[in-house]
Amino acid sequence: MNLKGIGASRGIAIAKVFELKHYDIKIEKKSVSDLNKELTKLDQAINKAVEQIEKIKSIAAKNLDAEHAAVFDAHIQVATDPMIKDEIVSLINNDKVCAEYAVEEISKKYIEMFSSMEDEYMKERAADIKDVCQKIIFNLLGIEKEDLTSINEEVIIVGVDLTPSETSQLNKKFVKGFATDIGGRTSHSAIMARSLEIPAVLGIGNITESVKSGDILAINGQTGEVYINPSKEVISKLEKAAKAEEELKKLLETFKNKPSVSKDGHKIEIAGNIGSPQDVPGVVNANGDAVGLFRSEFLYMDSNDWPSEEEQYQAYKVVLENMKGKKVIIRTLDIGGDKTLKYFTFPTEMNPFLGYRAIRFCLDRKDVFKTQLRALIRASEFGKLGIMFPMIATIDEFKNARAFYDEVYKEVKKEYPNISSKIEVGMMVEIPAAAVNCENFCKYADFVSIGTNDLIQYTMAADRMSEKVSYLYQPLNPSILRLVKMTIDGAHKNGKWAGMCGEMAGDLQAIPILLGLGLDEFSMSASSILAARELVSRINFKDAQKLANLCLEADNEQEVIEILNKNSNW
Repeated sequence: MNLKGIGASRGIAIAKVFELKHYDIKIEKKSVSDLNKELTKLDQAINKAVEQIEKIKSIAAKNLDAEHAAVFDAHIQVATDPMIKDEIVSLINNDKVCAEYAVEEISKKYIEMFSSMEDEYMKERAADIKDVCQKIIFNLLGIEKEDLTSINEEVIIVGVDLTPSETSQLNKKFVKGFATDIGGRTSHSAIMARSLEIPAVLGIGNITESVKSGDILAINGQTGEVYINPSKEVISKLEKAAKAEEELKKLLETFKNKPSVSKDGHKIEIAGNIGSPQDVPGVVNANGDAVGLFRSEFLYMDSNDWPSEEEQYQAYKVVLENMKGKKVIIRTLDIGGDKTLKYFTFPTEMNPFLGYRAIRFCLDRKDVFKTQLRALIRASEFGKLGIMFPMIATIDEFKNARAFYDEVYKEVKKEYPNISSKIEVGMMVEIPAAAVNCENFCKYADFVSIGTNDLIQYTMAADRMSEKVSYLYQPLNPSILRLVKMTIDGAHKNGKWAGMCGEMAGDLQAIPILLGLGLDEFSMSASSILAARELVSRINFKDAQKLANLCLEADNEQEVIEILNKNSNW
């Protein structure tokens, strides 16, 4: 029997099924008389959940990079969130109900609220709340979930879904892959699977109903193909594909010390995205041409208070020094939406992802902004620094941010005369308005970097984490390609460079088109750098330009894919 899902993490796996138990618990509304006893139970369950998350976090720190392991700091914040707890306590006291019912009701409210927002991070926050509150409820009910760290034979995990907590515990020595009913390429479990290099196929729909323990399962994490009890012929075919994958890995190793250049000599930059100084070795090991995106917000999210100028300076300095003169683009604080802080409460908004966040917050809280800019400018002494403002919508916004930067630069220069005089100051293009008006933005910005994750969602008005509208998350839709072209052309008309740091930059299907559109810098996960460089080396830039022009004239994404299949002869 064959099934089809979403290829979320490449690789081929063949092993017996390990069924992940699905707990479909019906929480009853039970009245309680001893409220103090119930509140004590709640405290104990929360404290135990925090201990469980801390244990998972320590496992994740060994298996995952700092950015992906940091999700468990957010889980601890959810578990200890005073607002959520106050609402649970109020429900217990006012309605005299059992703690598990109160946790379930309040968590439902927050999950529905976050899920309804049309933004990539919102669904992730809903999943975080669900994961944490499930732990608390299980602790209240005395339910012990399977210990996935105890798996000691080769298996493929099959379940309705895998939570971030479950995914982070997987030992890839024994867990050869996983397949789930729900999920997509941008879910936490998919991102973690790619970081762990475990093959995964998600969003299959009915995998849990189609298999049983003991069945042999074969999955292709690139194509999304799933085979239940495959024939010898299928196994042989997949084993050949797996062998080819291993040979490809060896080939990619040879590209570590090669330039990022097309077959006919067109040079580009292939850079890495990082979330902390601990992620730099991945970029260095792949011989990345630069760091195209350092998400500085993780310095804030991992702190118990606003990180000081000195703390930030040391982090930026380490990254610049370790990149040994290669360009490092650091995005200024992109906080808000699901990225919350322990020490600051954002105003309640109907849609926080379109509200008070990122550059809007920084321009309002110039004290916070100034501390970061001072640290960045000071660190410029140690490498080639670029500073990038996120969520820019209007030219006035960019000019105000740039003017404030210039003011801070002059101040720091008096104190630290050795700072660089060549810091590039640019912006993210993730709002359609910025893409359309890029030519005018680039009169003032030194460069632009396209954040495709948000640009696609805002353009298509579709939450890519929503299964009902996931078909609208179309990176290769001609509308998106035209916005990308407008951005690149707008930069080039002003003699500026254009990069991309969203997921699309590392998509091997998209890279030939982006190359043809004239993209100068492709920034991606460190694990994708060598594959991208190898692909570019096989493409003639002139052929890529012709391909891009054909794709721009297509009516829809399917036509673009057909054009790619017909014209990709590299």
